[in-house]
Parts: sequence; structure tokens; C-alpha cells
Amino acid sequence: MSTPIADKRKIVLIVGASSGIGLATVQSLHAHGFRAYGASRRRHDGEIPWLTMDVTDDASVAAGIATIMATEGRVDALVNCAGFGIAGAIEDTSIDEARAQFETNFFGTMRTCRAVLPVMRAQKHGLIVNVGSLAGLIAVPFQALYSASKFAIEGFSEALRMEVKKYGIDIAIVEPGDFKTDFTNARIRVAGAGQHSPYHADCERALQQMENDESTGLPPSHVAALIQRIIETPHPHLRYRVGKTVQTAAVSLKHVLPQTVFEALVMQSFHIPRKDS
Repeated sequence: MSTPIADKRKIVLIVGASSGIGLATVQSLHAHGFRAYGASRRRHDGEIPWLTMDVTDDASVAAGIATIMATEGRVDALVNCAGFGIAGAIEDTSIDEARAQFETNFFGTMRTCRAVLPVMRAQKHGLIVNVGSLAGLIAVPFQALYSASKFAIEGFSEALRMEVKKYGIDIAIVEPGDFKTDFTNARIRVAGAGQHSPYHADCERALQQMENDESTGLPPSHVAALIQRIIETPHPHLRYRVGKTVQTAAVSLKHVLPQTVFEALVMQSFHIPRKDS
């Protein structure tokens, strides 16, 4: 077995590491010689250093960063994987449900970034990898609030990259398509999405297609390998798409096809009729 190169001892914090892409990432980095810390609301036992962290709580995030600093003295990279999805028509989604989606997916990312940026500015280097989604580039019907939270990550990361560049800090966004993870089973239907909803039939057909795409997706180790390559890259790009070719290529089609044509293709892929029958 080859000896890990020196920079693989980088101190990396992976937030949202209890399952899916986050868990695959912390396990892969640990196996390849990084000093990788997992963080999640649920404690994990094992040889990987683990922090109990709730990204919806300022004090919890600050305590996690403080623990790493007390042990390691620096944070070389932060990987933001925390997130979940809600599903249902916009009309059926309450403001409280929408707010909860953003509290984790967007404001959780913002919290961890704000907590680690003073550390990275002081040490004059660092990398933040925000895990977005292809759903943050192409809106997904009946998963609008999830898409909106990931669209927000795009703009946030793009602006943050320009703000911190002079401090030696890099920002990158990973944009996965459908992968086979616990995200599918963890998806929450909004309270108003029951059989009484006028959108119920369309929503259920769309969700069935989403679940099929996810269950037949690639394993999250593909995303973990990409994140490792980004961490090892001296000057990473802003955006990295990863997933099945048909999904990553769809992003390019969005900028080529007329909007009405592209919209029709998306609706067709989720079995959504354009008119009432």
C-alpha cells in the first residue's frame, strides 16, 4: 500500500455526515489518510472523530468549530452536506414547512461558513465545498422548496467565492444528480399533500419517478471521490456536476433549448400533464 502524501493530513470537517454523501465522504477521506471529522445531530461511534452538531443552532455550530480548533489548531476544509427534502405542491406547502427546509439546507450552510471563515482568514488558507444539487440548476416540480434552497446555495457560493478570494480561501459547489442514498426515505411530504389536494395525483406520479431515479442511481462514493479530488486540487473550479450523463447533460440543454421546449421535457419526464384531461 502506498504511503499517503503529506497534504492528505489536511484537517477536514464534513457536516451532515450521518448518512448518504456526507457519510461516504468522511469514510473515504479517513481511509485515504486525511484527518477527517464527521459532524451530525446523531452521534456516531467508531475510529472516525465525530462531533455532535446541529446546523440549525448557532451555539452548536460554534462549539463544533471550537472543538476542532482546540484539538487541531486549524481547519483546512469544510464540506457542507447537511440537508433534506420536502415534497408537495407550492400551494400545499405552509410557510413554516418552507422555512424549515431553508433553515437546514440554506441557513445551516450559511452558519457553518460564517463560523469557519474567521479561522480560515486568520490562517490565510482554506476550502469550503458546498454540496448543492442539479435540482439547484433545474427546478423540480413538487420539490420546489428543495430546489429553491439549492438555487440559493448557488448564488450564495458564487458571491462568497468573490468575497473571500483575497484571503486565500476557495469555494466550490458540488452539484449531484440522483444518487442511491437515504435521501429518498427521508423525504417529507408536506401536510397539505394528501388525497384532498387538487395536485395529489400529479404529485404522486412525479414523486414515484423521483424515487425510481434515486433508487437506480449511482452510489454516493462517486460524489465522495469527487470531493476528495477537489480538496486535493490547488485551485478548484467553482462548479462540479456529478451524476448520470443524461442528468448532467440536461443542464446544458436548459441553456440551448427554448424555455417552453425545455419545460415540456421536464414535465414529461415527471409525467405531469400540460392540460387537464
